[in-house]
Amino acid sequence: MGVNSTVVFADLTGSTRVFEAMGNARATETVTRLTQWIGGVCESHGGRVVKSLGDGVFAIFANGVTATRAVLELQRNHQKRLQTWPTPLRMELQIGVASGEVVEVDGDCYGDAVNLASRLSDLAGPGQIWATESVIEQLHEGEVRHRSLGPINIRGKNEMPVVHRIDWQDEVSEFLTMPASLVPSARGPDSSFGQIELAWLDVRTLFRVEDLPIHLGRVDEAQFVVNDPRVSRLHARIESRHGSCILVDVSTYGTWVRFHGTAGASGEIALRRDECVLHGSGEIGLGAPLSDFSAPTISFNTTGGNVLLGRRDLR
Repeated sequence: MGVNSTVVFADLTGSTRVFEAMGNARATETVTRLTQWIGGVCESHGGRVVKSLGDGVFAIFANGVTATRAVLELQRNHQKRLQTWPTPLRMELQIGVASGEVVEVDGDCYGDAVNLASRLSDLAGPGQIWATESVIEQLHEGEVRHRSLGPINIRGKNEMPVVHRIDWQDEVSEFLTMPASLVPSARGPDSSFGQIELAWLDVRTLFRVEDLPIHLGRVDEAQFVVNDPRVSRLHARIESRHGSCILVDVSTYGTWVRFHGTAGASGEIALRRDECVLHGSGEIGLGAPLSDFSAPTISFNTTGGNVLLGRRDLR
């Protein structure tokens, strides 16, 4: 019989670069100390380290509340540590958290929550915490800031679980703002959004409204893959909402949008954890502004679509 538990996978990013810079002996010592510290923080919050995974830790908790408190402490304290490290040696944390039935066999743990937490850790960007809705539902209202990333396509799962990104920063900044309403700045004739065509280099794909939501990103889980180091694993989401095509930034470094042939919209719109309505045609820059000629740039063209310009801050 399984037991309802909360699983945490905490992985260090950039360890390969650190091994190249420091050499095997020193890098191994550094990574070992960090994973031991991660395990110690988990245990101080009532968690149990199931095993270390090279440059990561797999831990299990009785509930989502204690697990969330542990991962918040991990990110906050690790970020303070990184500020004193040389940039080439910095290894950030990316963390996945999932709740569900877990079965223990010979000291190891198995179950859908284990697999899901592991995949979320892989998909989360550096310095991020991704958690399933089953974890968020256990938290007290207002205790933790979090933003829904919507349904995420997870390899091996038929249904897409709703995933949230937990905000661990202590201060509200330009990257962490409160939700606001979508304010229209211009309106044209209404028509129902039907499809969007995306093109990058020699890749061109048409997505109909029934295909949405989709993700743009660097990994195979994304429905439109852009292989560039500035692009987050899952960088942005395109969805259909109330007859409009919505682009949602869920990245580490931001998304930029530029429209073609629309009065007042010739400049770039910068999205940092917020969203805008896509209409007509234009370009989407992932991880760098479109003014940077080297930016990974996706051309888009919509048919139908509500010609509504505006942006809503998801933070």
